[in-house]
Amino acid sequence: MLTMSAAAEEPFRPEAGKFPPLAKAHSYRGELVFVDHVNRRGSIRVQGNGVFRRNDPRPFAMLPYGIVRYHGAPADLRDIPLGTVMHVRAYLPPDPKISAVPVLPVNNKEKDSDHRRGTGIAPAENHVLLLEDEPSHCLREGLVWKLKEVEIKDNEGMIVASREPKAGGDGKAEEETLSFDGATRIWRGREYLGISELIAEGLWPASGKKSLEGQAVQLGITWKPTPGGVFTRFHISDIWLDDAAMQRTAQNQTETHKAFMRSRWIPAWVDAVEYGKFGRATVTVTLFGGMDPSLYAAFDKERQVLVNGVENTLKHTEGGSAGPTQMAARGAIRDISKTPGDVPLGSSGVQVRFETDLITEGMRPTRIIRIRPASWPDVHMPREEYLNSGNYSHEDRFPTPAIFPNYEG
Repeated sequence: MLTMSAAAEEPFRPEAGKFPPLAKAHSYRGELVFVDHVNRRGSIRVQGNGVFRRNDPRPFAMLPYGIVRYHGAPADLRDIPLGTVMHVRAYLPPDPKISAVPVLPVNNKEKDSDHRRGTGIAPAENHVLLLEDEPSHCLREGLVWKLKEVEIKDNEGMIVASREPKAGGDGKAEEETLSFDGATRIWRGREYLGISELIAEGLWPASGKKSLEGQAVQLGITWKPTPGGVFTRFHISDIWLDDAAMQRTAQNQTETHKAFMRSRWIPAWVDAVEYGKFGRATVTVTLFGGMDPSLYAAFDKERQVLVNGVENTLKHTEGGSAGPTQMAARGAIRDISKTPGDVPLGSSGVQVRFETDLITEGMRPTRIIRIRPASWPDVHMPREEYLNSGNYSHEDRFPTPAIFPNYEG
């Protein structure tokens, strides 16, 4: 099914230093086809009202404060397997001049390239605030998949299901037919099962059809080429049979992301700078959202922090052989505050005010930085994740063939 936000019919362009309202985002869904994780961009085959397999993959870029969620937990683009069906909330490029992906006509989602592909498959809204897989989307929206019927032969087949509110729907949810096969993973509590084990337990038939009576589950959804000339049919990669199994999977992904962020530092933007003498300054930053609370809790008053300027792709702009730690500004946290009530998606609501005796060019209002407590691991970034120190342009944001050794001769 094609999902579009009615509030996003008028395209919206985010402004620097302001978290955009989710209600203004354009919504779509599609298959993750390509990932350039170090530049926080990729391509999605967007679902429209035509033949899905014919749709060209469309580039997208994560906003600096854009959130990725996988298996109901925080994630990085590198965590998402290709082929995963993702839900997207996105806007027009904030600054088209430095967009990391092609800039399209504002009304591009309304165009029909040909009748076999339909409209909606090439939205100009390709700067993403929220990118989430199926279980993440359902958990955030309070939805479950209700399994109606299974048809199976030789450990593969079709399931008829509908996505409905967990609290109970109105009976109007649209049914979908999804495929599964012997590689589909089944999760129950701490158990990892296969299709053959569900058959052995008598829960599914060895062959033929069986009613599943609206069994509520969470599904991982991918896409693969479908026989029979079907326009659009998605595939089930995972079935979580109960909340305990889903929570266990989410916790595993949370730990993966926590370890990653401790080595790459928390992204934020600069709210204000109070200049002192001889390079001293007091800087206030807002930490970006979507991460485990324990990462934000690590920022204690009077704790020492390290701060480095980064590009909009969140690449460190100061790296080189010294690494970001040696090039970073340092200082002590003077105050921590939390925005009361609801905060916009993309923001943590946590503001950190710190004092430094080395104010750098990267610390200016609305600029993006990365920050970490001094007690976190001191590691060097791999070469593709930072820009050359003090000598770069916008065109240097992405690797060129020069990053590879010369094997000739």
